[in-house]
Amino acid sequence: MESVITKPATAVISEQALLAMPEAEYMNDVQLAFFRARLQEIERELLQNAGETTEHLRETPFVPDPADRATIEEEHALELRTRDRERKLLKKVQQALQRIDGGDYGWCEETGEPIGVPRLLARPTATLSLEAQQRRELRQKLYGD
Repeated sequence: MESVITKPATAVISEQALLAMPEAEYMNDVQLAFFRARLQEIERELLQNAGETTEHLRETPFVPDPADRATIEEEHALELRTRDRERKLLKKVQQALQRIDGGDYGWCEETGEPIGVPRLLARPTATLSLEAQQRRELRQKLYGD
């Protein structure tokens, strides 16, 4: 019995090859593996950033000058706002990975239609097709929904 070593899907396929695949092959195993790897990489980066922020905040020295202290506090506030946005993105990334596991990834939550590879390349956490997202944003604008 011989062992087979396979490369990850992202090493085998490029974005161009992904875009060139026929519509009939939408969300096949190769595409799902590509997006899983991309989402896992985003997840790793976000978790690493969170760890670096924690260390950075712990290492902050006491600064007696009020102006310098205010600058440092403003930098910390900016960093914490950024991490809060990343925390929300991390949740979306983890939900996208769950959708891959559940077989729902790449399909619009609202219409059930394909979201499309180009949109997923631009926003791997997308849950709505472009048209459904535009309708949702218009409703929010009109009705403050």
